[in-house]
This record gives sequence, C-alpha cells and structure tokens, in this order.
Amino acid sequence: MLQPTDNRAPVAAPIIIALGTALGACGPDTPDSGIVGQRPQRIVSLDYCADQYVLKFVEPARILAVSPDAGRDFSYMRDYAAGLPSVRPVAEDVIVLKPDLVVRSYGGGPHAPAMFERAGIPVHNIGWPENIGAVMRMTEDTARVLGSGRQGLTVVAEMQERLASLRQPDRRASALYLTPAGVTSGPGSLVHELITVAGLANFQTRPGWGPIPLERLAYEKPDLIAAAFFDTLTNHPHGWSAIRHPVARAQLDGGAVVTIDGAWTACGAWFLVDAVEALARGPAP
Repeated sequence: MLQPTDNRAPVAAPIIIALGTALGACGPDTPDSGIVGQRPQRIVSLDYCADQYVLKFVEPARILAVSPDAGRDFSYMRDYAAGLPSVRPVAEDVIVLKPDLVVRSYGGGPHAPAMFERAGIPVHNIGWPENIGAVMRMTEDTARVLGSGRQGLTVVAEMQERLASLRQPDRRASALYLTPAGVTSGPGSLVHELITVAGLANFQTRPGWGPIPLERLAYEKPDLIAAAFFDTLTNHPHGWSAIRHPVARAQLDGGAVVTIDGAWTACGAWFLVDAVEALARGPAP
C-alpha cells in the first residue's frame, strides 16, 4: 500500500460515514449466495470492466470464460486471467457455453441483457459509478451476486480504511490529468473526484472529458501532472494526439509528475483507491 506523508489532514470522512452506515445495516453474510439463492457455478464476463469483478470475487473453477481483453495491460486483474478461456461478447458464442450467470458493463451492446434473459440466462450489469461511494456500493452488490458477499464487504472496508488515512496538503495544489490520447477530465467525472479526494484541485475546470487545454498551458502550469499511462510515459500515443504538442510535452518533461497506472482508472472499481493514494502522496522525490 502506498503510504501518505504525515503533514496532511483527513479528507474522506463523509464517504466513510455514509458507507459505514450502509455496511453496518447489512449484517453477517451467511452463507454467500448468488442472485437466485445459490452461488453461480458457470460465470461468463463479457468485457474487461466485468472481468475485474469476476476475477476478484470468483475462484477459477467457477469462471467459464472471460472477455478477450481480460489479460490486456489496461486490465487491473490481468495476471489472474492467465489460463482462463475467453469468449467474444457475441450472444451465440456465449449461449452455447450454457452459463448460469453473465456479467457485463458494456459487452454485447445495449440489447445483450434482453437477449440473454430470453435464453433463460441471468445477467448482472456492472454500472458506471459517478463517485467513490457508488463504487463501494457496486463492489458490495456485485460481490454478493457472484456468491462472495463477505469478501465484498472486506474489500469495501479496506477502501474505507485507506481513504480515511489520506492526508490533505497544507496548500491545495493543482493537478492536471493527462492521457496518451491527449484528453483530460474536469468536474463531473470520476477522475475529478479522485483528484479532489486526494486533497488536490483539478487544473481542468471545464466539465467532463475533453482535450488538453494547450492554450492555457502555454501561460499557466499546474502544480503536478497525473500521467495516466500504461507502461511508460510515452506509451506510443497516436501521431495526431495533443500529448505530442511541445506545450504538453513540457509538462511531462519539466514538471512534477505522478505516474498513474492506466489500469487504475480504466474502470470504476475498488482499485481507484490506488490512484487516489498515488495522487495524495505526490511525485517521487
């Protein structure tokens, strides 16, 4: 676990209080069960966001297949996908496997749930959480559906503990989130919440996702760059990506940079706390 510095004050109390109340109301999980009262034994996940939850909360013997992206570098649980069968998110390919549960966020397209349910196959949809509290609720709910509700409670409790240990800097520094595609994220996104929960101010003030603010960067600099790249800071970005612009490169080459593993923010899941901790800790000395 990344350790925060000692000169900061807690910032996540509202999240901890709200989720602690919700968890306290759940009671003991005896025994773990699936959505129909039994643990599903033949589980298929259709996309890499669904893969994360299945690989975290389901032992290999109960995983029938994962998505073709489960082992890619943007998959946080990629090491756990080794040796598991994969299946394309095509209804015919999945139905022939005779799963007793399909888990998805976007895999198979918007009509997939209706198609599988017509075939008599239960579907659990992974949502798109807008804040960390929603991530915790989704983690708890999905773990229970997968037959590992007690483990889900443990994971959420660990998230709470880690967030509660964060310390806010004396001065509210600004951070700019950069990706190889040359886009960043402002208010209204989960990335924005990660930055603010870490005790930082988001340099990008325009809501939602959009291009790097190159004109602003020409005369104003953030205190640090949150570089959400895979493997390296270059990561072979597209030739037309704004990240190749000299103004953007100057931020990476001459500024304070916190490297964020791209897999930490690729999906809304428990591992977002890894990114929050890295931001709260700041650049390596």
